[in-house]
Amino acid sequence: MPRASRPSPDSPDLLSVDTSALRPLAERMRPRTLDEMVGQRRLLAPGSALRRAVESGHVHSMILWGPPGCGKTTLSLLLARYADAEFKAISAVLSGLPEVRQVLAEAAQRFAGGRRTVLFVDEVHRFNKAQQDAFLPHIERGTIIFVGATTENPSFELNSALLSRCRVHVMEAVSPDDIRQALRAALDDAEHGLGGLGLQVEDAALLEIASAADGDVRRALTLLEIAAELAADEGGRITPQTLVQVLADRTRRFDKGGEQFYDQISALHKSVRSSNPDGAVYWLARMLDGGCDPAYLARRMTRMAVEDIGLADPRALQMAIDAWDTYERLGSPEGDLALAQLVIYLASTAKSNAGYMAFNAAKADVREHGTQDVPMHLRNAPTKLMKALGYGTGYQYDHDADGGIALDQTAFPDAMGERVYYQPVERGLEIKLKEKLDRLREARRQARQHAGGGE
Repeated sequence: MPRASRPSPDSPDLLSVDTSALRPLAERMRPRTLDEMVGQRRLLAPGSALRRAVESGHVHSMILWGPPGCGKTTLSLLLARYADAEFKAISAVLSGLPEVRQVLAEAAQRFAGGRRTVLFVDEVHRFNKAQQDAFLPHIERGTIIFVGATTENPSFELNSALLSRCRVHVMEAVSPDDIRQALRAALDDAEHGLGGLGLQVEDAALLEIASAADGDVRRALTLLEIAAELAADEGGRITPQTLVQVLADRTRRFDKGGEQFYDQISALHKSVRSSNPDGAVYWLARMLDGGCDPAYLARRMTRMAVEDIGLADPRALQMAIDAWDTYERLGSPEGDLALAQLVIYLASTAKSNAGYMAFNAAKADVREHGTQDVPMHLRNAPTKLMKALGYGTGYQYDHDADGGIALDQTAFPDAMGERVYYQPVERGLEIKLKEKLDRLREARRQARQHAGGGE
C-alpha cells in the first residue's frame, strides 16, 4: 500500500496538528549529533573510547550514571542513531515486569530480522532484583544493547550480575558556561528553538539562568522557555525583572534519599572533623537549602560532638543538645541559626576520638573473651548467702584508701587482667585528663607489682 503523501502548503489538512511545535523547548533542542552535546568533554572527547565506539556503531551495553539533565537520555538516543538501531525506552518508575517482557520479546523478533535494539531504561535503580535479572540473557545474546540510566551509585543500587555485563560511564553535571552555550543555541535556532521570536537577552542573563539550573541543561531550557513567554509582553526583551519572576524558586539539586544526600552529610561531617568551620557551615547551608530535615542535621551534629570532639571539649555535647532543642522550639528559619552556630563551634573546638576508640576496643574485648565472671571483690552481696559464698570479699572501699583510690584493686575479670582502652589526646581538656591518668596508671602498675599481682 503506498504511503500517504504529506499535504502541500497550498492545500493544508485543516485537521492535522503540528505536534513538533507543542513539544517543550528542551525536547526540540535535543542534540542530534555528538558534536551538539554540551558538557561531558571527558567522556566524549575526540578519540575517547566511548566516542570511537559510538561513531563506529559498535556500541556496548552500559550504565550511564549522572545527575538529572546531564544528557543520559540524549546520549542513548545518539547511540541508537549512530548504530542504526531501533530505540526503545522504558521507565523503571512506570513499567512493571510484564511490560519489560513484552519489550524484550519485540526486541528478540527484531534481532531475528537482523536489526538491533537500543533499550533505554530510565531510573534503572528503581527496578528490583527480579526485574533487573530479566535483562541478563538478552544482554548476553546481544538481543539488546542495554543502556541503564541512574542518578544513584550503581555499586549500591544495581545487581552485580547486571553490572558485570555492562560498562559504567560516569556523566558529570554540566557547567554554567556550557549550559549558556546551549541556551544561546536555542535562541539562534529558528527551526527548533526560539530563533523566530526575535528575543533580546544579554549573556549575563543567560549565565544567571544557567547557574540557576544547577548543572541541568533540561531545566535551563525550560527556564528560558518560560522567560521567553514572559518577554512577549515586554517587547521581546528578557529583562532582570523577567528573571526575578522566572528564577523565584532556585533550590539546588538535592536528593533526600540518594547519593547526593550521603555525599553532602559526609562532607559536613569531615569538615567538622578537619576543624574547618567555613567548609562546615557551607555544607550545612547547602543541605538546608536543598530541603534536608534540620532535625536530622541536629542529630548528626550531636553524634559529631560525641564521636569527634568527645572529652576534649565536653561542652560540645551540651551545646549540640541545646541547639537541637532551640531548633525544635523556633523552627525554620530562626532555628537554623542555632544549627549554624553549633556547626561552627564543633568545627572550631578541640577534637578527640579517644572515647570513641576506647568504647570500640572494649566492645572488641567483650566479643573476644565472651562472658567472663565478675571478680568476687566486685560482686554485689545483698544477702547473707551471697556473703557466705564470698561475694564482695576483698573489696576495698576507695574513699577509705590513701588518696581516695585503692590502687592495687583490679576492675577486670581475673582471666583478662588489666586493660587500657582510653588514650586521651593532648588537645583540649584531655591534656589534663591524660596527665592525671598517666600518673594514676603508673601508680596502679607499681601497686600491683608490689602486691604481687603482676601486669
